[in-house]
Amino acid sequence: MKKNLAIGLFVVLVAAASCSFTNKTFENDDKDKLLLDLITYVLNKAHYEPKDINDDFSVNVFEDFIDVIDPTKRYFLESDIKEFEQQKFQIDDQIKNTDITFFNLVYNRLMQRMEDAKEIYQEVLEEPFDFAKKESINIEYNDLLFAESRKVLKERWRQQLKYATLNTYDAKVTNGHVHSPDEAPDFHDKDTDADKPMAPKEAEISARVSTKKTLDEFFEFVSDLQRKDWFVQYLNTIVDEFDPHTFYFAPEDKELFDTRMSGKFEGIGARLQKKPEGAKIVDIISGGPVWRDASLEVGDIILKVAQEGEVPVDIVGMRLDDAIKMIKGPESTVVELTVRKIDGSTDVVSLIRDVVELEESFAKSAKISKDNLNFGLINLPKFYVDFDDYTDRNCATDVAKEIERLKQEGAEGLILDLRDNGGGSLKAVIEMSGLFIKDGPIVQVRSSGKGKEVYDDKDERVQWDGPLVILVNELSASASEILAAAMQDYKRAIVIGSKQTFGKGTVQNVIDLGNIVRSNEHGDLGAIKLTTQKFYRINGGSTQLEGVKSDVVVPDKYSYIDIGERDQSNPLKWDKISPADYEPWEGYIDYDQTIANSKARMAKNPQIELIEENAKWIKTQQEENLISLNYETYKAEKSKDKKKSDYFKKMKEYDSKLSFESLKYEQELFTKDSVLREKRDRWHKDLAKDVYVEEAINVLQDLKMNNIKNGKLASVKG
Repeated sequence: MKKNLAIGLFVVLVAAASCSFTNKTFENDDKDKLLLDLITYVLNKAHYEPKDINDDFSVNVFEDFIDVIDPTKRYFLESDIKEFEQQKFQIDDQIKNTDITFFNLVYNRLMQRMEDAKEIYQEVLEEPFDFAKKESINIEYNDLLFAESRKVLKERWRQQLKYATLNTYDAKVTNGHVHSPDEAPDFHDKDTDADKPMAPKEAEISARVSTKKTLDEFFEFVSDLQRKDWFVQYLNTIVDEFDPHTFYFAPEDKELFDTRMSGKFEGIGARLQKKPEGAKIVDIISGGPVWRDASLEVGDIILKVAQEGEVPVDIVGMRLDDAIKMIKGPESTVVELTVRKIDGSTDVVSLIRDVVELEESFAKSAKISKDNLNFGLINLPKFYVDFDDYTDRNCATDVAKEIERLKQEGAEGLILDLRDNGGGSLKAVIEMSGLFIKDGPIVQVRSSGKGKEVYDDKDERVQWDGPLVILVNELSASASEILAAAMQDYKRAIVIGSKQTFGKGTVQNVIDLGNIVRSNEHGDLGAIKLTTQKFYRINGGSTQLEGVKSDVVVPDKYSYIDIGERDQSNPLKWDKISPADYEPWEGYIDYDQTIANSKARMAKNPQIELIEENAKWIKTQQEENLISLNYETYKAEKSKDKKKSDYFKKMKEYDSKLSFESLKYEQELFTKDSVLREKRDRWHKDLAKDVYVEEAINVLQDLKMNNIKNGKLASVKG
């Protein structure tokens, strides 16, 4: 369905573009101007909600571009910004006239200021840091003004580098140090054992040397960037003003995108987002190194990157694409990441780069036993399809197979786990929703300037007519929200999870820019992914921003932090349309009472209270932006945070007393695949500690007993 839309959209664009671009000659224009012209044209013609490129738009581009290239405000001076501001209200006119004067001014000045910065950081690192001095640094850089002079800028560098060195200094004073060959000879102490803590003076010198090496490598890395790399950042600043899911792919990035869409993920298996303090993990790919290691989680921020055995490179302020290039690498090599955890603690995590194991991104199921009853759980990491051949393998067909297997093994209730599922194929989610109802509408879709379309399940077969619970969290998005919303509107399932899901209620398509120009002398032009549609629940409400509100709300570590669509830049607004024609499911009795019972159980559960306490603590840690640069204070705060972090580790000791096992077909595979057995054993152990799964089983029992008590099995009308 999405594929057909993309083809139709492409035809419209090409037809319209024929007169716009074939008659233009770009003999006097460079590739940058052509790209700017093409991208703004496509955005205006094809985006779901085109924006007026006016003075307000100009101001937003101005502020956002400066923030993208100098987020920690350690390059530009106040005088630079004042000079840039002369064009603050002219960028909209420049865009319309394919004029890149603003970009050229900022880019050329950035190159100059980076050369200045090389001198500044070397001057700073020639002097010892006084870790006994009582001073602090505010890492909320948005509140920081640009430096008014080189002197002020140098002081800013001193504080930032002292902050960057403090953790290294602590490690050397606490744990000792194996001297690296690049250190100066006078930094060595022959009487110092490598495993013994270093003396404060030696630790300070050694830590400063490490910081200098990090900065040397960072600027060496940046020096390899070309002007076109920075221009892509400018283009994406413009594109990002439309919505957070619209993005320009340079030619090499388009190749990476195509690879990811094919289902093969190389590197560490995580999606990152640029933040002033580093690269934030916003998605973990099932089956990847991060997923298998289980040391990192969504919300963690990568501060430094090191190749095995080498000094870490600080990625604060680095372009996200460049940070990703450092993190990625050949399969089986090791990358070491210095990470600020979601709870505020700092850790170093070593990962072996690998290709994501595709099987772990597919649906998998487990049988659960309780009180002589059997239940089933299906975990779905994403709504996957083979876009070239839908019949080859897709999640709807796989889930249907797992349901049949669970039914054969006597499952009397089903849990569909959509936590952390970021979405995927629209066609697949419609087909999958149809597994649980007889027929009827699943989702409504509206394109810009057009009426709504209602997408129905037309297959009257019901694959599963028993009690159903859907688990969601703040990271359940897009297709996950479509399925959860449809089942909630039909009163077909009880949704347990976060207060609301992610809130992504939009559809994107990718357009190859090269296909819009008949003759092109500039080579590959890349592609643009843009929002073309919005989808709506069958009750008429959009899932955009609001997501799906769980029937039974339970806290998790993300409950109080900014992680949803509403927290992204420039999201589309929530709205509603007329509802579709549908009838609620009639298979359950006392649906509302079952929800009330669950809420009452959750309110008294000590594990839930602990999770809530942890979520609130994480929120306070993330709001703490004033960091002490005094070593004793730093140590005391670090010790306090560690104690609190250790206190919350008891959440992992929880035992639901439920029994989990693989289905028979999978157990037969274990004889030939010991790795698969190990993966499933680990998964089952995690499920046994999962209070949300435990409550889902309680709800399934309530639904089953309600049906038995009322002498009615769950079934569709007619």
